[in-house]
Amino acid sequence: MNSELILLYWDIGQGIVEKQLALGWGESVVELVAADLRGEFPGVTGFSSRNVWDMRRLYVACTEAAFLGQAMREAPMPGTKAVLRQAAAELKKGKLAKVLSTTERAKLIGFLRQVVAEVPWGQNLVILNKVSDPAARLWYLQATSGLGWSRNVLLNQIKAEAYERSVTDKKSHNFGLALPEHLAEQADEMLKSSYSLEFLGIRRAVRERELEDRLISRLQTFLLELGYGFCFVGRQYRIAAGKKEYFIDLLFYHRFLKALVAFDLKIGPFEPEFSGKMDFYLNVLNDKERSPDDQPSIGIILCAEKDDIEVEYALRSKSNPIGVATYQLQSKLPGELKGKLPSAKQLTDIVKAGLEEV
Repeated sequence: MNSELILLYWDIGQGIVEKQLALGWGESVVELVAADLRGEFPGVTGFSSRNVWDMRRLYVACTEAAFLGQAMREAPMPGTKAVLRQAAAELKKGKLAKVLSTTERAKLIGFLRQVVAEVPWGQNLVILNKVSDPAARLWYLQATSGLGWSRNVLLNQIKAEAYERSVTDKKSHNFGLALPEHLAEQADEMLKSSYSLEFLGIRRAVRERELEDRLISRLQTFLLELGYGFCFVGRQYRIAAGKKEYFIDLLFYHRFLKALVAFDLKIGPFEPEFSGKMDFYLNVLNDKERSPDDQPSIGIILCAEKDDIEVEYALRSKSNPIGVATYQLQSKLPGELKGKLPSAKQLTDIVKAGLEEV
């Protein structure tokens, strides 16, 4: 029912835009359409003037050149690859119409219509109002649809810059060396470069066990931060090798990778020996815990900070797939201070200017 309603809202927004372009209607037509809809459907809510304006805004935002260009990179449509290079140049000039035929553009807009319809109206408005970058907007639409984010969860994800952390930050792993190509790509999508643990409310130094305790107490929120497909298996998961037993901090199973995912929590910076310990855990998991139809187990070392070069050297000789990610216990800068402090470049310029005066 929700998807049908969103499709209706999309069609109303599209109808208004097309009539304005074809007949030269002004902005006042939105108020008239809203009044007509309320008169035609007196028992139906959602046809306020503000909401009808939002229907138009949504359609316009999803059909602008930059957003169509981003969708063209991700849409499962044949024939789009051939025009990507030309489109990249034309998009900068806002001339997408010269790149796509009328049929291709219609197919692309149809794809976006379905993406939008899978997201509740309230979440659509949050993305429309809070996210301006086309790539980020499409990412949040698809993530909200796939992960079932509520409005509050979506707001928190935007505040925590989930898109930037998941897509643009450099990821540290050896998946390309340890896994088949198709599986390595899926594992890369599963891993984030950093995880926001701000929801734990930690404002002081803690031990690893306390960090683990807090994650377990907020397991549902942690699963949302990990991403779609993670299923919790256990904490301090016991494995045995020879006469000794060992314990994995957190063990998950990923439904789509069809693989066990072991987490090792570290409150300090990454150390090369961490990768050796994880490699050992994965060997044991593969031999004693993995089902016959499961993919190789994956390890994630979650630490306070890391040096990418050091991680690269540490993982290069490991035969098992291991990723290293960092976590954030609080925002890098309080929201009320964002935009009010000088940037690193501004500080550098000030220092240089001062030195020149000496």
